[in-house]
Amino acid sequence: MKLYYASGACSLAVHIALREVGADFEAVAVDLARHTLPDGSSYLDLAPRGYVPLLALEDGSHRSEVAALLQHVAGLDATQTLIGAPGSARRAAVLEWVAFVATELHKVFSPWLWHKETAESTRQAVKDKLAARFAELDALLARRQFLADGGYSVADAYAFTILNWTRFLGLPLTAYPHLQAYLARVAQRPAVQAALSAEGLAV
Repeated sequence: MKLYYASGACSLAVHIALREVGADFEAVAVDLARHTLPDGSSYLDLAPRGYVPLLALEDGSHRSEVAALLQHVAGLDATQTLIGAPGSARRAAVLEWVAFVATELHKVFSPWLWHKETAESTRQAVKDKLAARFAELDALLARRQFLADGGYSVADAYAFTILNWTRFLGLPLTAYPHLQAYLARVAQRPAVQAALSAEGLAV
């Protein structure tokens, strides 16, 4: 397999998951500004939408979308530890949180807070919505270690990746001590440390 990624982008979640399950894969960095690969070829030839992650599978197919790829990668592990068995309450809970991260965090951050041309009124509305979600997560994480019952899952890899954007954007989390502790807890996992190191990031 090949994972096409950009350092610190949402592809980090899939990168972490691949390392968590011990998958054999090659990580290929994408220059998103130029949409080029390390050899200078066009990334758009592989991914017409131009974004990451993209996972090249052994059958020659290419798959995208973080939420879908996290489910695929979790399924590579026969124990299904990171997602739960099909039909189980554990899987339902993990998928619920994956959907929450995708819609209530990922697509609130992006693209609005990354573009300088975003109107200040829009930027403030986005920050207000994120603050409400941060408070919700902080209250939850005062009672449990990870998002879903049953322990760490691909939902946590995804949440960690998106919430880590607060560092790049200068959004303080000091008002959310349990959320901060959660991020520190996830960051200490060996697979997370390995993925961060491979992408040139540090926590």
